[in-house]
Amino acid sequence: MCAGCMIHNLSNCQDIRFMGGVITCMPVTCCYFNICNMALCGLPFLSGFYSKDLVLEVLSMGYMNLFIYFIFYFSTGLTAWYSIRLSYYVLFSDFNFFSMNLISDSGHVMLKGMTGLIFLVIFGGSMLSWLIFPSPYFITLPLYMKLFVLLVVFIGLYIGYEFSKFSLNYNLKSFNWMMSSMFFSSMWNLPMLSTFGVNFYPVYLGGVYYKSFDHGWSEYFGSQNIYYSLSKVS
Repeated sequence: MCAGCMIHNLSNCQDIRFMGGVITCMPVTCCYFNICNMALCGLPFLSGFYSKDLVLEVLSMGYMNLFIYFIFYFSTGLTAWYSIRLSYYVLFSDFNFFSMNLISDSGHVMLKGMTGLIFLVIFGGSMLSWLIFPSPYFITLPLYMKLFVLLVVFIGLYIGYEFSKFSLNYNLKSFNWMMSSMFFSSMWNLPMLSTFGVNFYPVYLGGVYYKSFDHGWSEYFGSQNIYYSLSKVS
């Protein structure tokens, strides 16, 4: 709901690079959004922490190979990485959208719904864990493995914050850093792989077809030429 309010206020723009400084215009929505974002990355004592921490610790007790173990923890770090990057771009960076666009908190109905759901984000994980498990699930791990989950989350948060500073600018020291800046500021070339690279050629061929056929040969041999010929004869 918070993301939908932000997208609606930004004229249906879903690019987070245009959403900077929204916290000054939508303080309540951004506060709820940040709490949900931290719960998503598994910050301690929020709703996402109880499920993610339990899954990771149960996995650590098993006999998984190193590759699966690495991928599991690496994906957890990437979740925290993305969460802090999203919070930095949306809440704290410079405002990059149209200056004439009016941004404000939604109506009371939407805020009441978000306020009711935010209590589930904060207390829902602990309540469900107490209701589902009548007795705590006993997990025996060394101290360094118990702290490894929190370490991965906080390392992901720090790396996400550092990588959020990459942007297209003219103060780069060398062309190598320029290429790195372009890579990280373009969402890891995802537009070329998912949207622009896939849609460019079909849209281009559609334009050629529209120009050469709809406004070309079909007009000459179709209804327009027949109408012109009949009107000329009559």
